[in-house]
Amino acid sequence: MSLVLDSSATLAWVYADETTTAIREAFERVRKNGAWVPALWRLEVGNALEMGIRRGRHNANFRDSTLADLKLLPVHVDPETDQHAWGAIASLAALHGLTFYDAAYLELAKRRALPLATLDLDLVRAAKKERIVLLNLS
Repeated sequence: MSLVLDSSATLAWVYADETTTAIREAFERVRKNGAWVPALWRLEVGNALEMGIRRGRHNANFRDSTLADLKLLPVHVDPETDQHAWGAIASLAALHGLTFYDAAYLELAKRRALPLATLDLDLVRAAKKERIVLLNLS
């Protein structure tokens, strides 16, 4: 079964000092079954990697090779996220005190009835309230 992958789980896989056995297992699942993401996923991950350069965490070669590696994964961008931005996503953001960005992952997991892979504690809390299955990444 596929899953919804958020940027926090992705970045934990990208940075070796944040990678856990559970994260490795989640990404093995992504390799085998694919993942769904809202279109903002690429922007969030790319931005985090760019900020890593500016903060001296890594260099541009790391960013570029990481993006090339991520591009090889069977990650599917949801074509309907924008249609739900000012409806279901806005409602979930308000209900759970989330950013629209985090609510987009929540809405996608709910709409597609897929488990959610996240390390974001606010998103975990909201997913539990919405009865969305969470991958155990801790």
